[in-house]
Amino acid sequence: MAGVAGGNDFQWCFSQVKGAIDEDVAEADIISTVEFNHSGEFLATGDKGGRVVIFQHEQECKNRPHLRGEYNVYSTFQSHEPEFDYLKSLEIEEKINKIRWLPQQNSAHFLLSTNDKTIKLWKISERDKRAEGYNLKDEDGRLRDPFRITSLRVPVLMPMDLMVEASPRRVFANAHTYHINSISVNSDHQTYLSADDLRINLWHLEITDRSFNIVDIKPANMEELTEVITAAECQPNQCNVFVYSSSKGTIRLCDMRAAALCDRHTKFFEEPEDPSSRSFFSEIISSISDVKFSHSGRYMMTRDYLSVKVWDLNMENRPVETYQVHEYLRSKLCSLYENDCIFDKFECCWNGSDSAIMTGSYNNFFRMFDRNTRKDITLEASRESSKPRGTLKPRKVSTGGKRKKDEISVDSLDFNKKILHTAWHPKENVIAVAATNNLYIFQDKIN
Repeated sequence: MAGVAGGNDFQWCFSQVKGAIDEDVAEADIISTVEFNHSGEFLATGDKGGRVVIFQHEQECKNRPHLRGEYNVYSTFQSHEPEFDYLKSLEIEEKINKIRWLPQQNSAHFLLSTNDKTIKLWKISERDKRAEGYNLKDEDGRLRDPFRITSLRVPVLMPMDLMVEASPRRVFANAHTYHINSISVNSDHQTYLSADDLRINLWHLEITDRSFNIVDIKPANMEELTEVITAAECQPNQCNVFVYSSSKGTIRLCDMRAAALCDRHTKFFEEPEDPSSRSFFSEIISSISDVKFSHSGRYMMTRDYLSVKVWDLNMENRPVETYQVHEYLRSKLCSLYENDCIFDKFECCWNGSDSAIMTGSYNNFFRMFDRNTRKDITLEASRESSKPRGTLKPRKVSTGGKRKKDEISVDSLDFNKKILHTAWHPKENVIAVAATNNLYIFQDKIN
């Protein structure tokens, strides 16, 4: 990567925006997850209405090679419907919590999508031919009278308009008592993890009626509960290793070879707390909202409320890198607690070469950090800067004193506009940023 903060040869520019411009946003249209597939050709989003929208990357124009192709809608389908748990008298939302692509094995694509309780495996396939010339039925599908059939016909495949079909192949249900917060496909491509507040289950992709409980932190007496699981992920190269993070700001690495039930961790990552900075909000802001392994598997990244930390798997006592996302909000924690924003769960992501990381903030700002140069940049996803190929201007937040011309005051930040979900193309400098009901796509601008 040429550098997040831009140089003579590298800047971020606007590419596309998807979604309606309406001021009144329907709750069902709010994007709740964003995920590129392994090649970056497809980009999937899930929303609070239970829908999954898949975008496909179109090929570049031959007469304009400097322009990358755009992402256009490939398929839209209803993944989950609202349900009701009659035993507990609880409504189960249709909101898509996570989408994970499976590596492509044939011409079809497979992905896992989950709401709070049920995980589904979807097959997305193309059809551009149909069979004609059946013996036992007419072209309109009606059965023919067998006594009128005097000759045998060989059905033939005829071309038709391309049709993209999404069909549910497996439904993995009834395994989680609490809300599912993570799913992660294992590197063996046969199993995957699903995690809720207190348990982690291991599933086989072919078996829906049972899963193996590999972590259970539920105490015998729920009054003794001190922490919950917030995220879990499989190691990208070793199918026996996974990590899970907690609301206490700790990360546990487990090895499934050691025991069937991984309640005893192999490694425990925790940064000692500075007693001088302890406050009423310390425990809340230290809760980890996301954990992601680097593509190499050597590092992992965690996101808490105010910072992103990069950990070396060989060093448990402190992170090797810490990046402040919005330190200027530390003085605003009281009001953020009152309006519940302090409980927002921001995600984070690596670029394809693990040299840069990205995460979201408020006011539709998102942050990027270059791990090599230690430079960082704040950019904004907004309609105002949505000019085709328009370069994104770095944004700065004024933390008090005299405000410079291009700076924005902390007090004027809009906490209803938040970037919780971002994704980075696995091979190119193309990023997808979800801002409420809009999906922004930005790319590098090579001069």
